[in-house]
Order: sequence, then structure tokens, then C-alpha cells
Amino acid sequence: MNTPTSSKGDCLLTKQEATEQVNRLYRILQYRGQEATEFKEFYEGKQPLTFASKEWKNFNSTRYKGFTDNWCEVVANSTSERIAVQGFKLPSSTQSRQSKREKSLYDSWLMNEQDSWSAQGFLDAMICRRSFALVWGDPDGEPIITWRDARQAIVWYDAETNRRRKYGMVIWDDLDANKEFVTLYDAEYVYKFQRARVFAGFTGLALPETVLSSLSFDGGWVMDEEASGVNHLGVVPLVEFPNRPVLGTGPLSEIQGVIPMQNAINLLWAYLFNAADYASMPARVIMGQAPPKIPIIDSLGNKIGERDIDEEKLTQGRMLWLTGENASIGQWDAAKLDVFTDTIEKAVRHIAAQTRTPQHYLMTGAGMSNLSADAIMAAEAGLVQKVMQARDFFEPRVRDVFELIAIQKGDDKMAQEAKLGVVKWKNSESRSEAQKADAMVKDIQSGYPFEYLLEKNGHSPSEISRIMDMKTAETQRNMAAGIGDLLNASAPPPVSNGAVA
Repeated sequence: MNTPTSSKGDCLLTKQEATEQVNRLYRILQYRGQEATEFKEFYEGKQPLTFASKEWKNFNSTRYKGFTDNWCEVVANSTSERIAVQGFKLPSSTQSRQSKREKSLYDSWLMNEQDSWSAQGFLDAMICRRSFALVWGDPDGEPIITWRDARQAIVWYDAETNRRRKYGMVIWDDLDANKEFVTLYDAEYVYKFQRARVFAGFTGLALPETVLSSLSFDGGWVMDEEASGVNHLGVVPLVEFPNRPVLGTGPLSEIQGVIPMQNAINLLWAYLFNAADYASMPARVIMGQAPPKIPIIDSLGNKIGERDIDEEKLTQGRMLWLTGENASIGQWDAAKLDVFTDTIEKAVRHIAAQTRTPQHYLMTGAGMSNLSADAIMAAEAGLVQKVMQARDFFEPRVRDVFELIAIQKGDDKMAQEAKLGVVKWKNSESRSEAQKADAMVKDIQSGYPFEYLLEKNGHSPSEISRIMDMKTAETQRNMAAGIGDLLNASAPPPVSNGAVA
């Protein structure tokens, strides 16, 4: 293969260099994929029974396999359900309503069903630390936006800035062809590879990067030179969405801290079920008496032996004769199961506090029912702040996506503006209609413009445009009606029989 060159004359990656880069990113992706798979399984309720003693596991682990009291899903959903992109404003726009250029951008977003796909992407980022959006073009030149999870894509950043995207890589399997495919992007070129699926998977090989890079093993990748070509966008088209990253550490998973407590809760439920099975009912015991025997009689009626009574008939029977001189009846009280439920409730409260999830999302009763609107807002304050923090990290990446959309549309000026655009998010607070109306009336009395209040109230730019058009039409009708009333009032009184009345 000849070394490809960019439009600027720069030398791009050789075939060997591209293969080495693919293998390097693939190894990192496989490590990330293991963790992402574990997080997703916990989110879906596929949780192993952990923390139990070896002896208890030997007798009971398979018995409660498949049961989970899944709080990971609630914690992740409580945040993601409050995050949604409702519009995008360019810095040159001075109104809350949509301009034609903004409508063009946002229409591409909606044409790609990003109102639903982006919601999945945001949720996946909160579960697995990160997710990815890829922007490319269809045969007609229209933007295509697709999402990948943390097991399918990776972005590698410039080492100096740790912000500029240097490489992006996407992997996928074709089960029909029994092949694995990789596309590696840089700012100038697109490299496509494929290999048999026999090479795929996590090897667990833990060697220093310098050692791995020196190995001649190419991983079985074969470069598809015909499918590879110039990156017409001029930038890496893969965008990473990190969830609340920590400097020097990386993105966070909303459920990573929940998993240990989730394991404890599942174990406590298993203990409760076990106690309920064996000791949830009062148990009676016969003391001073051997188990009753049934005589064995021959054909002549003579006793020739004895046999033990059937245990099921003995325990299910309603009457029993005791002949022993010292026989007596004792009783064990039923086990108290509330010690387990009380501890489980405390564990759930810990999850609520640690994840800033409102307690009324996780439990009822205990003062969590029939809350007033103000009490709900106060209880959700921590969650709202967490949502706003997550949006702060997602917003620059959403701007990157709209920049790529503009580049794909061939509008470089709009792409430059998109870098400084403002994302219009769904209102993260849950307020009643009465609260919204009361706040809006007070804001109007304070002199705020009506159009601004529509934006503040959570309406999308497209909704604001529609409402303002309706408001304008209504005002014009009222003005026309008022002018008609004035004309009628100033007209001379009707004349009767030629005389002025």
C-alpha cells in the first residue's frame, strides 16, 4: 500500500502504523468493555449473589439465582430521564425563537431521531461512564448520526491538550460473515479493517504498552484499501460523551457506588427468604417421646414387627397420640423477619443519600407519601444539581455534534458558530402547573419579556416560534376588533323618517 497523503500534503499513517494504532485502541477498548458489560448487567438486574459465606452458598446460592431487588436501574433512570436536548441556538441569534439556520441544524437532529437516540446515549453514558456519537453523511450528503456504547467505540485525544480528538475508532461484528470490522478515523483519513471473529475477544494479556507495540503480531487485521479513503469532514467525526468526569481520573458511572450496597440488599433478601422458608411459622416439637411406630401385622393378626410412620403424614396430620410417660409439647416462635426488612430499608436510604436520588423515588411510607409540591422540590434539589452538572459536561459535546452536522451540510460559517452555540435543555425541575403559572405571572409583573419567559419555562425554540406566531395573530385580531368598535362608536346615529334622532 502506498502511504496516503492529506490534502495539505502531510504524510498520513502507513498500513503498519494504522494497524498498530487499531491494536492499541482495541486493547484499551476491551478492558473498558469488561467493566461496561458488568455495569449494564447490574442495570438490567443480572446480579450475582455476593458477600454470602461459602457454606451458605453451597446450599442456597442456586435457589435464589435470578432474584434481584434492583435499585441500579432507578438511580440511573432518575438522572437520565431529566436530560433531553430541546433545541440549539447559534450565538448570532438574538431571539428565543428559531432562526432558519438553527431550524436547519435541529431538523437534521430530529431527522436522525435524536430525541430518542440521544436519550439512550445519555443513559448509557451514566451507566458505563461514557458513550459516543458518530456523524457522517449518507449518499445524498445528508448528515447521519449514530450512537455507540463504551464497548463499541473509543476516542483518543492529543496528549498535550487532552481535549483535541486525534483518533476515533468504532468496532462491530457481522455474525453472518463471521467477521469483526474496525473503522479508524483521524482528521484526514478513514482506515477500514476486518478480520475473522476467531481473533476477537479479551485475551487478558497484561504487558507494558512498549512491549505490546514492539510485537509484530498484527491481530489478524486486514486493511480494506478500497473502502478506506479521505475523511471529507476534516475532523474526527466521533464524539465522546463523558459522564461527570473527574480531573485525572475520568468519567464516573452513576451505579458504580451503588453496586456494593445492591449486593448487600440482594443477600439480605436471600437471608429473609431462607428464614421465611424454615422459620416463618411457629414450629412445634415433641419432647420425651420417640417417633411413633406402626405395627406390622401378618395374615393371622399377629404383630411381627414395626415400621416408621411416614414423615409427611406425621407433619400434616391433625391428631397425634402420645403414649410416653414423659412426653410433652414444646414450641419455637416464628422468626422475626422485620430485622431483615428494616436493614434493607436502611440500605436503600444509604443509596438515596449517596446518589442524591430523592427518597420518594425509592420507597413509600415512612413520611414519603402525600408530599406537597414544595416538599418534593426540596427533596429533589440534590438530584437537580447532579443533572445540571451532567449537562455541563454533555453540552460541549453536543456542540461538537452540531458542528459536525454543519460541516456535513457544507456550511463552514455555521460550523464555526456552532462551536459557541447554546444547547436548550429540558427543564430539570419537576414543578406543578400551579407553581409554573404563579412564577410566570410574577415574572411578567416584574417586566420580563414574554418570549424570554417562554424560554425560561422550558419551551423549545420551535415551540416558542409557534407560540409567538399565535400570540401575534391573537394580538392582531384583538387590534382589529378594537378598531372596529371605535369606528362603530364614532359613527353618527341612524336616521329615522328623514330626521335626526
